[in-house]
Amino acid sequence: MKTSNSSISRAQIGTFIKSSSVHVIEILGLTSLNFGVLDAEHAPLDRSTLDLLMLAGRAASWPLIVRIPNTAASTILSVLDIGAAGLLVPHVDSAHQARSVVEKARYRGGERGFSSSPRAARYGTLNMQQCLNAADNTLIIAQIESEAAVESIEDILAVDGIDGIFIGRADLALSFGLDDPKHALITRVTESAMERARSAGKIAGIAVGNIEERDTYAALGANWIVVGSDQSLLRQAAQAAASSQVV
Repeated sequence: MKTSNSSISRAQIGTFIKSSSVHVIEILGLTSLNFGVLDAEHAPLDRSTLDLLMLAGRAASWPLIVRIPNTAASTILSVLDIGAAGLLVPHVDSAHQARSVVEKARYRGGERGFSSSPRAARYGTLNMQQCLNAADNTLIIAQIESEAAVESIEDILAVDGIDGIFIGRADLALSFGLDDPKHALITRVTESAMERARSAGKIAGIAVGNIEERDTYAALGANWIVVGSDQSLLRQAAQAAASSQVV
């Protein structure tokens, strides 16, 4: 499918961060990428590391979302307290799970413990009402990674506080008994899920491995696209440089 420049310009483009270097954050913050996603699910990023990377993101004026490793209240609290721009939540299979995450991320009507001391409260310089308002606007995106999630997708999208969905094609394929995230069935399910997200006026997100896939899914309506990671971008650029050597 041919992609128009407008479909790309309408989409927010980011990448996963899997390394613990603050310099990577500084450098990527100088690009035109709209955001980064600190991958605490699949990369060795503990709370102290996330805190340093978040500080680098603030210095670079580059928004950082955290893909959390679990949905424990303490995990969500710590990630938001250090100043994450939002949460990418793996394996949300039902509206009940989605609602539980929102409650843990909210002060008003939720379970999040309040403190004016962390970075999210600007170290005591925001008053309580400002902190509560900021928490109400925290970005929360649910990952759709199972057949059960696909069946519940409209209910998940309807949860107040869920800003959109993010398709995890690899785990989705496993859920359907497949070993290929690009299988025709997964592609159909992905396109249908994104269409339903757009119809609900919410984020239709996806992870892709390269620019060609980015353009393909932008043309299909994806509006929040994570292209590879700091690791893959480095590896691909290095390999391209090595392959271009003049003999």
